[in-house]
Amino acid sequence: MCNTQGDTPIRLKRRPIAQSIENLDQLMNLEKGRMSRDLFWDRDIYEQELERIFARCWLFVGHESQIPKAGDYVSTYLGEDNVLIVRQKDGSVKGFLNTCPHRGNKVCFADLGNARQFVCNYHGWAFGIDGALKGMHASETYEAAGMDKSEHGLHPVAHVDSYRGLIFATLDPEAPSLAEYLGDMRYYLDAIFDMDEGGTEFIGGCVKSVIQCNWKYASENFVGDILHAGWTHDSGAKAMVGGPVAEVHKTPEQSYHVNFNGHGWEFNQDIVGNCATLGEKELLKYLYVLQPKVAERLGELRSRMIGAISSCTLFPNTSFLPGQNTFRTWHPRGPGQIELHTWTFVNKKAPQEIKDKWRKGTMMTFSPSGVFEMDDGENWEYSTRSNAGFVTRQQDLYLGLGHDTRVENTDLPGNVFQGQINEANQRAFYQRWLDLMKADSWKTVPQRDLPKMKEGV
Repeated sequence: MCNTQGDTPIRLKRRPIAQSIENLDQLMNLEKGRMSRDLFWDRDIYEQELERIFARCWLFVGHESQIPKAGDYVSTYLGEDNVLIVRQKDGSVKGFLNTCPHRGNKVCFADLGNARQFVCNYHGWAFGIDGALKGMHASETYEAAGMDKSEHGLHPVAHVDSYRGLIFATLDPEAPSLAEYLGDMRYYLDAIFDMDEGGTEFIGGCVKSVIQCNWKYASENFVGDILHAGWTHDSGAKAMVGGPVAEVHKTPEQSYHVNFNGHGWEFNQDIVGNCATLGEKELLKYLYVLQPKVAERLGELRSRMIGAISSCTLFPNTSFLPGQNTFRTWHPRGPGQIELHTWTFVNKKAPQEIKDKWRKGTMMTFSPSGVFEMDDGENWEYSTRSNAGFVTRQQDLYLGLGHDTRVENTDLPGNVFQGQINEANQRAFYQRWLDLMKADSWKTVPQRDLPKMKEGV
């Protein structure tokens, strides 16, 4: 289990709002399905995102399978803040800024590993896995200066916690609990990350790539844009499986958009639609055999989501595809660039040959050379780059599909909308973005969505 950070975290200093973004409400009219292109280009908006979204929200930092033993660590990012996530001797997990408090040098250059301590290359400052400063080169000179080592450890992140093996962290001491942050989305997460009693694991390491696009284009694509698949990915699907992407628009009564506080999931109930694009019959057989067991544990609807045509984004920048089993984070690197980190996730108890087929399949579809990844990356890059034009930036963007598709009488948690061909989740994503960008603290973020699920569930 991951525990809330026990050390005193950094107190965040709020910077003044730039004049160019004082009137954020003017950037979008979600009732009319209109949005300004400045969201994807303006540098002041990006800087405000780093503060009010990435330094505030719970962000994915790793999977428990990556750090099973004491001293195991991963290096990742919260926005553009590099952090170390480290398993402690008591089994808890702590997070620290990956920067030395002496001159600011990066402390750890490896992406993951096991360490007894972290030592800075610059002046030899050494830190325990608990972040405490243990010693340094020429320590007597610091002692003569009266330095108190206990005051100069690695800076801790505010909180670390996990859900179904997924580890999250936040830099904001005032952030709500992770359970509250995820809210009703936990109901749907269980369909993928708790479909098997053994849970999930990451396999095959991390694939890193850079895409010249704004991070929101990638996040909103996965939050609910199945519409592009039948056009953008048509040729790729024909190359992989000899046929087009399923025409999901023909069965809206069997598919949904669901969202909660900016998180979004679009899905149908075909069980194996996403998985089928990998072209591996053994994977389809595995899911079909598993589906009745999932129905017993989680109910019929969720059992039919396990590999179905679907996609999900956890606000702001974590996404995954059930069935194709690719899991990714879109790390912002300025308003026009992201660093994409990609993993393959599998059921821990799955046979090794099944795990291997998923790893190879995800690399063929969603990797830098994957047949679908290249399609998406090109679209997102040109969607971003076109906004360089002064006149072009004056033209609003449209996101109005599905305004009248809300399902009111349902037992399903979250905000539920009928039909996968929809933009309800995109509108919810940008509403959450706007609420956080305007709020001075978590206390002033509007509580638009109240959970049906209890926090401790």
